[in-house]
Amino acid sequence: MLRKQLVSVTAVAVLTTGVAFAAVQQDRVMYRQADGTYVVNTTTLCQNVKGFKGATPLEVFIKNNKVVKVEALPNHEGPKFFDKVKQGLFPKFSGLKVSKAAKSSSIDGVTGATYSSRAVKENVAAAVAYYKKNK
Repeated sequence: MLRKQLVSVTAVAVLTTGVAFAAVQQDRVMYRQADGTYVVNTTTLCQNVKGFKGATPLEVFIKNNKVVKVEALPNHEGPKFFDKVKQGLFPKFSGLKVSKAAKSSSIDGVTGATYSSRAVKENVAAAVAYYKKNK
């Protein structure tokens, strides 16, 4: 009897923690840093946006309606190709007004990393749209 109660209590604790964690994650789609920079995490925004080997979540940093920088979050893209994207595509967003970053289709991707480039551009566009709607 005691064992069943212990198992039940443990199960409730795990379920409650999972629910609480999900709620915290949802609230962290966008947050504001002390210096006024907004950070948009595209993990949940762009779950269906795939690069060559899966989702390519990013953090997009925005301040004064300009993209400050783009950082990659853990993904399954090939490091060799994704490094090309980080070096060749990420800097193209730095300093762009959010209105131009939202139209990221006009930004050239990286040759040899087409799928990853497309996914990054879609992630940035989604992050900017979220920022504009929720700031």
